[in-house]
Amino acid sequence: MSAYKGDGVILMEDKIVVKNLDLYYGDNQALKDVSIVMPEKSITAFIGPSGCGKSTFLRTLNRMHDLLPNVKILGRVLIDGQEIYSPDMDVVQLRKRVGMVFQRPNPFPKSVFENVAYGPRIHGEVRKHRLNETVEQSLRGAALWDEVKDRLHKSALGLSGGQQQRLCIARLLAVEPEVLLMDEPTSALDPISTMKIEELVTVLKQKYTIGIVTHNMHQASRISDHTAFFLNGELIEADDTGVLFTRPADKRTEDYISGRFG
Repeated sequence: MSAYKGDGVILMEDKIVVKNLDLYYGDNQALKDVSIVMPEKSITAFIGPSGCGKSTFLRTLNRMHDLLPNVKILGRVLIDGQEIYSPDMDVVQLRKRVGMVFQRPNPFPKSVFENVAYGPRIHGEVRKHRLNETVEQSLRGAALWDEVKDRLHKSALGLSGGQQQRLCIARLLAVEPEVLLMDEPTSALDPISTMKIEELVTVLKQKYTIGIVTHNMHQASRISDHTAFFLNGELIEADDTGVLFTRPADKRTEDYISGRFG
């Protein structure tokens, strides 16, 4: 895997292709000429020091920045060859296709069942048997069913932090996305919960394309297929994880991975 240079061919297995992406908050440029591909059904980790642009980049992939004032985005982001910043892109449908899990679990103050059923209901599903099936399938997909099947109608806020994060993943799976974006999904969790999320993510890549922001070098090396290193809003390099961690092309990458800064 390498950063897209502008003269390459878009391959069918590349789920997401980003070309020459710039992002500004007012006059402040937060992303500078970022070009990268994310292959289908694989995990791409985004690493770099705090404030380097990795979370900002992640949010460009489902247009989360549309919710903020004074943001200007230039360049191209294509998912399955579709320009997601095209004026005729349905943003609601885009966010159904490209879901996001945040740093801290954010379950709704509803039952476990209603948390997972929420998305399908919003998209028009009213049949009780289909909602029951979707909730069970999604909780199984998030490796949570066995832990919550006897408390489906109790508040999701009573779950542990790790369970809440897996519930948030189940909530995404219920609307049948294609891409899962995860912004430091384990940073607020204990080591055992972190391990369960990591195990889950490696299973989910069999069906989904996954992008994950992490500060944890060991986590990136353990679970990702590809890794991209950001610094000061620039993509310094991107490559297969094994290559980037053992033979980085740029000294700045080597210095960051070895702990010389960050």
